[in-house]
Amino acid sequence: MKRLWVILAFGVLLPATARAEPIAISVQSSSGGFSGGTVAAGGSLAIDLGTIVMPAGSVGTYFINNLESGANYAVSLIVTGITNWDTLRAELLDPIDGDDALDPVAQPAYVPAGYSTSNNSDGLSFAQDAALARSATFAGGSATVTANEMTNTGDVLTFANLGAGMARFTFGLRNYVGDRGFLLRLSANSLDSGGQAPEPASMLLLGTGLAGLAALRRRRSAVR
Repeated sequence: MKRLWVILAFGVLLPATARAEPIAISVQSSSGGFSGGTVAAGGSLAIDLGTIVMPAGSVGTYFINNLESGANYAVSLIVTGITNWDTLRAELLDPIDGDDALDPVAQPAYVPAGYSTSNNSDGLSFAQDAALARSATFAGGSATVTANEMTNTGDVLTFANLGAGMARFTFGLRNYVGDRGFLLRLSANSLDSGGQAPEPASMLLLGTGLAGLAALRRRRSAVR
């Protein structure tokens, strides 16, 4: 009888010890007015980042941990505040560890300490070749989507030609290695406004032209 109780107790404890830690997602840093984002699991392999506000030029970086190794997750989020920008860039940043030999030596200035751009051997990707949807839809249309994940310079998704106001984004995410957290960086471009001051080179050309007109005017006055 005692042996039976030992077997039953072992059977109860085994699933508990084998159970994976819950997915952990949080906003690690933000700038330019990035705000919001209530993270919730939308299913066993679905991640809902909620609704976020992104003014032009803003950046938000998520820390993601405890994804199931090799599993393909469907990520969704709603972005509001799309005014004076039309391109959202999503990039994966890998923690510095033993799989960074293929990373570019010169890292972009925006990469935080302890991380680097994602290469082809670190196991991070936007669920490459998993056939998960990559899209951005808004009232009256959808964005064009391009991916750069076949080189060692990084894993990047770009959603371009967004409409103003609000858009819903979907894409995949995979951490093949598992057992380590990583970063998802979202950034919004800033469109040039029509009333911007001319650049220094333009100012130089403008000044040269005005000087020429002044010289011509003096020359004509002298002839009279």
